[in-house]
Amino acid sequence: MNFKSITFFVVFLSCLLVSKAEKVEVVVEGATPIAQTDEDFICVTLDWWPTNKCDYDQCPWGQAGLFNLDLKNKILEKAVKAFHPLRIRVGGSLQDQVVYNVRNNIENCQPFQKQDKGFLFGFSIGCLDMKRWDELNEFFNQTRAKVTFGLNALIGRKESETEKNLWVGDWYSHNARDLLSYTISKGYKIDSYELGNELCGLGVSARIEAKQYAKDMAALKNLVKEMYPNPKTQPKVLGPGGFYDKKWFDTFLDASGHDVIDGVTHQIYYLGPGNNPDVVRRVQDPFFLTQIAQTFKDVSNAIVKFAPWSGAWVSESGGAYNSGGQLVSYTFAFGFWYLDQLGMTSVYSHKVYCRQALTGGNYALLNTTTFVPNPDYYGALLWHRVMGSKVLSVTHKGSPYLRVYSHCAKKEPGVSFVFINLSKNTHLTPNFEFKGHKKREEYHLTPKDGNILSSIVLLNGTPLELSDSLEIPELKPKLVDSLKPISIAAHSIAFVTIRDFNAPACS
Repeated sequence: MNFKSITFFVVFLSCLLVSKAEKVEVVVEGATPIAQTDEDFICVTLDWWPTNKCDYDQCPWGQAGLFNLDLKNKILEKAVKAFHPLRIRVGGSLQDQVVYNVRNNIENCQPFQKQDKGFLFGFSIGCLDMKRWDELNEFFNQTRAKVTFGLNALIGRKESETEKNLWVGDWYSHNARDLLSYTISKGYKIDSYELGNELCGLGVSARIEAKQYAKDMAALKNLVKEMYPNPKTQPKVLGPGGFYDKKWFDTFLDASGHDVIDGVTHQIYYLGPGNNPDVVRRVQDPFFLTQIAQTFKDVSNAIVKFAPWSGAWVSESGGAYNSGGQLVSYTFAFGFWYLDQLGMTSVYSHKVYCRQALTGGNYALLNTTTFVPNPDYYGALLWHRVMGSKVLSVTHKGSPYLRVYSHCAKKEPGVSFVFINLSKNTHLTPNFEFKGHKKREEYHLTPKDGNILSSIVLLNGTPLELSDSLEIPELKPKLVDSLKPISIAAHSIAFVTIRDFNAPACS
């Protein structure tokens, strides 16, 4: 039987004194989807940062940078394989200082070196030799990753003599051509190429004018079409990979030309600097979390107006900038922000969401030293396995501390939800008007000992830990009688799938 909508009530019960209950009506519209993500919506970044990238007297990158990463580590390999596939973006702040030593004609080809003056971000040009490129692609192939590679967009340009941080001149595509040629000759699969990082609008350490960037995107598109003539295997072209600025983005998209840009990429770091003590409060504040929704909406609207053949991507998002929140980003609490971001961007028609980073910095999904998964790794993996690509409309009246998102289930039939309870003092008990016959599949994520700053997460009451053979733990749902109410603990996250809610949108 098909149902166009489902209505249920959420009752807030105080943990301290059960003296009153607040009913919250939640309505899910199942007639038609409101948006659609890519099937491989979840994405993570592997960054170029060297060991001596330091912020606030911390150097949290260790050996996680692309030049140093231990690609033979079994935990790393298994963590990526578990997604089957995981989308990986190769890029970051230093990508516009990477040169590719394809012809072995670069003398003293070395990784980044610390420099006090004359270079962006305090590091020299970094040289990628083909031995390391081979090793990276062997890892991508072994783990079945879907790869986005960020190209150097500053090569061939020079700094303006009159305007600070502005780089002028055409993009020099010859080094990229050499890399693409080598990559194709080796049979390496690249899903997409992104041109530049944080060079749009006001930029971060450098910037390029919008019309010039559009011209360079067209040059990259022509290069990709030439090198990959088969449209079925042709990598997508992405850009500009920086912070949204309405005037700049509108000019850029208007000038870029039809069918040039396949993915319009932008970045999100709105929780403040990594040493901001207010980050832990912000990730629990629904009013603060909602502020960024306008940016997602504006990017989507710009695409509809200027590039409807394209799609919106968040190509990098770590929440707090400068290597992530020092005491928060690797804890359970950060999952409130992260999963809310996934839900919000999917509602506003974003195809892909790239988290900074797979490993490295304070915001890594995997511990930088041991590669043991942090709590957000499991949230990402559950999203990837439970939430399908079709997005459904969810509305509710009542407490803003309840965040709810709904998609068609990843494996049909059914509808999946993610409930995020930001409140530390309330339990949630949704009472469904819809009464199914099949048991619900529930995944309840809670922090160890109720401490949201714990780096240990429990699934249905059991700690998620690697096995003795270093296997990623199996994520099994709790099967619950459909007549029983859902009970969501304070400061917790729950994924729920109702298999016999046959929404027309999901057929």
